[in-house]
Amino acid sequence: MARKTISGLYERNGIWHIDKVVRGHRLQESTGASERQEAEQYLIHRLEKLRQEKVYGVRQVRTWREAATRFLVEFKDQASIGLSASHIEQLDPYIGDLPITHIDDGTLAAFKRDRQKPTKSEKGKVKPGVSNRTVNIALQRIVRILNLCHRKWRDAEKRPWLDSVPMISMLEEKKSSRKPYPMSWAEQSMLFSEIPDHLLRMSLYKVNTGCREQEVCKLQWDWEIRVPELGTSVFLIPADFGGRSEKSGVKNGDERLVVLNKVAMSVIDGQRGLHSKYVFPYGQPDERGPTPMLRMNDSAWKKARVRAAAK
Repeated sequence: MARKTISGLYERNGIWHIDKVVRGHRLQESTGASERQEAEQYLIHRLEKLRQEKVYGVRQVRTWREAATRFLVEFKDQASIGLSASHIEQLDPYIGDLPITHIDDGTLAAFKRDRQKPTKSEKGKVKPGVSNRTVNIALQRIVRILNLCHRKWRDAEKRPWLDSVPMISMLEEKKSSRKPYPMSWAEQSMLFSEIPDHLLRMSLYKVNTGCREQEVCKLQWDWEIRVPELGTSVFLIPADFGGRSEKSGVKNGDERLVVLNKVAMSVIDGQRGLHSKYVFPYGQPDERGPTPMLRMNDSAWKKARVRAAAK
């Protein structure tokens, strides 16, 4: 007598996948098995879990990867979603397959240790580990997602994905980070004497207006508003102008009015005629059109800082 097979399985690229409707719930996922018999055993296991959830109220245990994926989909329009995706990708090898109930300081210890460990590049250059602040940003993403599991996301029976959020210990930042301090006029002069001319003009404009880096790099002539009564100009930066990505913008979400003092105005006047769109162009435009600088804190800036510090 021929063996009866279970329906709802199909093979794709050598791996068996599930596509089956059970009690009104569509189950679609990979079994991770290349053998039909093993795939059937996995499907039976999943069907039993679904039955227990419906009949006995047994809650489905979600993995970190499921929670992280839902977060990336729901908050895809956030300006910082690219950064969140990067941290989630770094976390995945450590906790991706873990149930969200198993995420705590113990399961995150290896991630913290490895991120702070120096690494060696293919050229043999030793790269120091990331700062405590960088590690904490990733840990804050974990706390955010677990809070959503506890406070917002619900299963079919209106139960939270997670009953409580564990305390996730952050790394100490105050002692490990460099303390900011205002530069003296002498220090500023030494630094400005070392940086290239295009960065010098951008820096003078930045320190005299208080603009953020991307507001300088992508400053456009269309945003200028002349004030002839005062013999000066202002720039009105649109709320959605974009920073390093199209989803970025002015930090508080409103238009930003930049008032120019005499120094900033002299810098702007010196830039007129260099480019039809960007105030601070650099290099030659490519086939896509004019391209502004991506950042001020580039290799030229870093080398100039080293030279100034050695004086």
